[in-house]
Amino acid sequence: DSPKYRELKGLFRGKHLHTVCEEAMCPNIGECWGRGTATFLLMGDTCTRSCGFCKIKTGRPGALDPDEPRKVGESIQAMDLQHAVLTSVNRDELADGGAWVFAESIRWIRRLQPGCTIEVLIPDFKGDWAALKIVMDAQPEILNHNTETVPRLYKTVRPQAKYLRSMELLQRAKEMDAEALTKSGIMLGLGETFDEIYQVMDDLRAHSVDILTMGQYLQPSRFHLPITRYYTPQEFEQLKAAGLARGFKWVESGPLVRSSYHADGQAHLSPRA
Repeated sequence: DSPKYRELKGLFRGKHLHTVCEEAMCPNIGECWGRGTATFLLMGDTCTRSCGFCKIKTGRPGALDPDEPRKVGESIQAMDLQHAVLTSVNRDELADGGAWVFAESIRWIRRLQPGCTIEVLIPDFKGDWAALKIVMDAQPEILNHNTETVPRLYKTVRPQAKYLRSMELLQRAKEMDAEALTKSGIMLGLGETFDEIYQVMDDLRAHSVDILTMGQYLQPSRFHLPITRYYTPQEFEQLKAAGLARGFKWVESGPLVRSSYHADGQAHLSPRA
């Protein structure tokens, strides 16, 4: 509970902003907030999807706050962040899935905190590539979209998502902006095999993904999917080596790794950083 942590918490509450750090019960919140980095959760705290692993609540979301992009930019300026991560709930009821909120937030950050690198962790926009282009045209340094698990487990883990759609999104993002780093992550401990993990790595590389994150799935409540296996730190190291051998520019792999963990270091790989 450092002074920086308390400062950030007060700032977020004052502007009625949400963070995925809190909503998803991230185990690294103390470390990241203590370092002055945080992941902003855009478009409210209620998701239109119901993934089996996720703590964020499902329901009918409220109206968008048209001032949210400006408030995010002002918060990042007040925190003097050098790297910012923006993510969102799924807003499948919106025509563009909320793509404009990402783009406008990026523009406000550029205006108020020039030099701050930006990562966006986006939903799949239900395969609406015009929505993806709205985000990519705003030129984030890193475009992150999580694969989350292996194809065989999608029906139970991500029932409203499609594995191949996620792969196509990552490939199209790279084609829209070759300078942007693309990134994806998977959780381990949901019933996947090592061969299936390696297959996801191969698929991500085949779709031009630069950065991979792997962490241990932790069950947020008894209503969520059970943990089938705990991976050892040595196994995470083994998987990291396998990822680097496949040509990823950066692999973050460990029990408590989440998709934004150490993201500030990854941004320096960007030609725009």
